[in-house]
Amino acid sequence: MARIAGVNLPDRKHVAYALRYIYGIGTTRAVRICRETGIPNAKRVSELTEDEVVRIREVLDRDYQVEGDLRRVVSMNIKRLMDLGCYRGLRHRKGLPVHGQRTHTNARTRKGKARAIPGKKKVTK
Repeated sequence: MARIAGVNLPDRKHVAYALRYIYGIGTTRAVRICRETGIPNAKRVSELTEDEVVRIREVLDRDYQVEGDLRRVVSMNIKRLMDLGCYRGLRHRKGLPVHGQRTHTNARTRKGKARAIPGKKKVTK
């Protein structure tokens, strides 16, 4: 099992897919990293040599911000918005959707489990 950027990559998956387990690396970046290091996308993680793993680590350290550093930057950006008191910061603070989605229905992921309103009874027809 290869350990890159503090993440254990699954052995049986292709390299281009396994790199996506690292926070901050998606499909496009994973393919680009494979191209830069000269590793075929279809090669499995278990087939990687130590030299290839080192090349991937070097490219990540040199060109990309991933895992802990990226999480810290994102959380500091959200904290900055909340401290400014701008609209997006207020939405983050209240735990509501930030990017203009509707909240009358849906938005359960951000709002949490629906709570019953005391004293309100359902009307039966």
